[in-house]
Amino acid sequence: MVAQVLAKSATVAQTPELPHAKPDALGLSAHRLQRMSDALKRDIDKGTIPGVNVMVARRGQIGWFESLGRQSPAAETAMARDTIFRIFSMTKPIVSIGIMMLIEDGFLLLTDPVEKFIPEFANQKVGVETNGKLELVPLVRSITIQDLLRHTSGIVYDNRGDGLVHQMYARSRLRDRNITNAEHATMVAGLPLVCQPGPIWNYSRSTDILGRVIEVICGKPLSGFLTERILGPLQMTETGFHTGAENAGRLAQPFPTDPWSGEKVQLYDPLERPKMESGGGGLVSTMKDYARFCQMLLNGGKLGDVRIIGPRTLQFMASDQLGPNVKTPPQILPGHSFGLGFAVRTEVGQAPFAGSVGQFFWGGMAGTFFFIDPKEDLFALFMSQGPGQRDHFRTLTRAAIYGALED
Repeated sequence: MVAQVLAKSATVAQTPELPHAKPDALGLSAHRLQRMSDALKRDIDKGTIPGVNVMVARRGQIGWFESLGRQSPAAETAMARDTIFRIFSMTKPIVSIGIMMLIEDGFLLLTDPVEKFIPEFANQKVGVETNGKLELVPLVRSITIQDLLRHTSGIVYDNRGDGLVHQMYARSRLRDRNITNAEHATMVAGLPLVCQPGPIWNYSRSTDILGRVIEVICGKPLSGFLTERILGPLQMTETGFHTGAENAGRLAQPFPTDPWSGEKVQLYDPLERPKMESGGGGLVSTMKDYARFCQMLLNGGKLGDVRIIGPRTLQFMASDQLGPNVKTPPQILPGHSFGLGFAVRTEVGQAPFAGSVGQFFWGGMAGTFFFIDPKEDLFALFMSQGPGQRDHFRTLTRAAIYGALED
């Protein structure tokens, strides 16, 4: 099985550099995109963020790419196009693509129960909280691979609630980067779910569990699979679960204290090699690298001569996987739903920012995000390291980019 999973990486193919063009040649207003950059500069001057990178690409060409401000508040080094960022949950779409590749290869099904690959999940319980006490009840059905991809597993993140199950997560070692993916999965399986699998969307460690499923199937660390099947073929050479000491001067850093809330900001050290290769949030990357991933998505799963995933599979991933019967929290914005690894736009209106039906996207908690708009043949990519300001910049840049479209 292992040889079959990894053999596909042996084919030599070409993934060309993304070309640049003037914005006007791509139906983008240079004047209006400059307004976006000016607004970002104002935030940098006010001390909202040390620096940012922003890119807008359309019709296969980069029409706008600016590096503004500084890499770090503690140094005078300018933000650069090759600055390295912690992308946190922008890891999730990459790992989700990896799972769907294995489904295309016939190694698993969306309907497979997670205990088929990680037996510890067979004995998991659901925590029902009543009058401050937690009752553990049996599962009505198993968590499926599809549940993990669309976050309907009942697994949670401890920082997204204060209930008794969330408190149990917070007291665990799940945030320890010195545990393995196998140990992490066992710990999650030993904790109760916050609800039965299926009826409620809970953003969670589900994609970390998918990373472990990949390891079980391919018999290698998650990093090995991602490098051989996705990162290597796309020539994403600076994307990984850590970076070398020689790149210390290229790391983007946040303010030590959030400029709006006053809370202390602590992000992990990307120079340390972790045992835990978090499929839900462990990668670091650069604008150039992740732009190649975005263009592959916009192209329907292909970049140059390299086919990563089938176009119909990707279309399926970027479709509404929740429907009207799954309860969603405020994190799923009006006019949106969730697919398999991405949020997806389902309505032109209702949302607090412009966009097209069929757009899909996600972001990372430290301040990175991307969106893919097949209707406009456009993608946008933004990277900063400001956790408290991420929603502000996502909304600001979206409004500016859609305002710059001229055809």
